[in-house]
Amino acid sequence: MRFLVDRCAGATLARWLREKGHDVREAREHSPDPGDEELLAEALAERRVLVTLDKDFGALVFAQGASHCGLVRLPDVPAAQRIELFERLLAAHEKDMSEGAVVTVRGDRVRVSRSRQ
Repeated sequence: MRFLVDRCAGATLARWLREKGHDVREAREHSPDPGDEELLAEALAERRVLVTLDKDFGALVFAQGASHCGLVRLPDVPAAQRIELFERLLAAHEKDMSEGAVVTVRGDRVRVSRSRQ
């Protein structure tokens, strides 16, 4: 899969995804931070699923109807735990991600939503 990993999601997760064979770009490659709307637009233009911890992307997608190629919102947990969560997400929801779903993790719960795209 193709991912754009937000700064807040971390370089460790990005590196792990690359090791698993995914095509990954990191928002930290930009200088300065382009902002949420630009980052979401960039992920769309490159056909990448955006991975973030930031709640603001949900508002962009659902409240403002911003187009996207998928969004994964993870909780703010240590990097090792974030990787464990993502590994489970890939096992259970890779198809959802590849189809442009919004996947949100809160505690032990995973919500998969479809937005207008």
